[in-house]
Amino acid sequence: MEHLRSLLVHHNLLPVRDHYLALFERWLSSKLDDIDDIEVRRPIESFARWHHLRRIRTISANGKPTQGPVHSAKQEITETIKFLTWLKLTHGRTVASCLQADIEAWLTDGPTTRHAIRTFFVWAVKNRTCTNITIGFRQARTVPLLTQGKRLAMLKACLTDNFDTLSYRVAAILLLLYAQPVVKIAAMKSADVLLTPDGPRLSLGEEHPAPVPEPFAGLLTKHLASRPNMRTGSSSGSPWLFPGYRAGQHIHPNTLMMRLREIGIDLLGARNASLRSLVQEVPAPLVAEMLGYSYQVTQKHAAAAAEPWSRYPTGKSSRIMTDIVAGSR
Repeated sequence: MEHLRSLLVHHNLLPVRDHYLALFERWLSSKLDDIDDIEVRRPIESFARWHHLRRIRTISANGKPTQGPVHSAKQEITETIKFLTWLKLTHGRTVASCLQADIEAWLTDGPTTRHAIRTFFVWAVKNRTCTNITIGFRQARTVPLLTQGKRLAMLKACLTDNFDTLSYRVAAILLLLYAQPVVKIAAMKSADVLLTPDGPRLSLGEEHPAPVPEPFAGLLTKHLASRPNMRTGSSSGSPWLFPGYRAGQHIHPNTLMMRLREIGIDLLGARNASLRSLVQEVPAPLVAEMLGYSYQVTQKHAAAAAEPWSRYPTGKSSRIMTDIVAGSR
C-alpha cells in the first residue's frame, strides 16, 4: 500500500506528504487512546501535540528529515507515559504534585532510557504545569571513538578501493570526513552539492558550505551523474542524493546503516573521531556552522580534545579538508 501511494505521489496523482510525520500522527493517536487515566493522558497529550508534533511539522515544512526527530519524540513520550503511570499508581501523585524525590527514585532504579523524561519536565516547568523539578543532562559513560589511524585507513579505502558500490563509498566518506549522521546522509538532496567555479561544495549547515577536495570531488561528481535507482519510471527525476527503491523516496537510513556496518565502519566511533579531528584544526563554531551541528556539540568535542578554538584563523576550513584527504592517500 505504501509503495502504491509513493508511485501515485511521484506521478502527481496524490499530494506529497511526509512519510514519517504521517506515521507519527497515527502512532500518537493510538498511544493516547491506550491511556485510561485522564490525569496521565492530559499532560501527555499537551506535551506530545504542542511540543513534539508542532516541532516535527515545522521541521517537515522546512524540508528537513524527520525520521530522527520522530524517533526521539516517540521515546520521550513513551518514557513519560511510563513515569506518570508509575507516579499515579505508586504514590497517588500527578505531574502537578510530583516531587524531586520521585524523579530521583525513578531515574536511579531503572535503565538509562528513563532519562528521556527530561524533555517533558523542561516543558512542564516552562509551562507551569509543575514547579521545582530539575533533571540534568545524562552524561554518557564512554564516548565511542576511532583512532585517527583507523579513520584515515577507512577513508583511504573508500577513496581508492573498489570494495563496494560507489554510492556506499560516497556515503561512508560523508561520515568519515564530514561527521554527518547516517540519517542526515540518507536524506541529502542532490541540490546539497553546490557546483562552483572553485569545485564542488556541500551545503550541510545553515552557512559556510563545506569544501570538497580531490579525490573525493571526483567521486562525488561521478556519483551525481550515475546515482542508483534512477532508471525506473518511479525514480526518474529524483531529487535525492541517494535515491531509494520506493518511488520518490530516499534510501532508508536503516539500509544505509546496515551496509556501512557490513563494510566495517563503526558509525558512532567514526563520526566522533571526525568531529574530534576537525575541532582540533578549525574553530568549533565554524565547524558547527559548516557541518550543521549545534555550537554546544562542537564546543564539547573541542573541550574534550583540549583545543582552544579561538587561536585558529577562520579561513582554515578549506585547507584542512584538503590536508585530511591528502593524508589518507
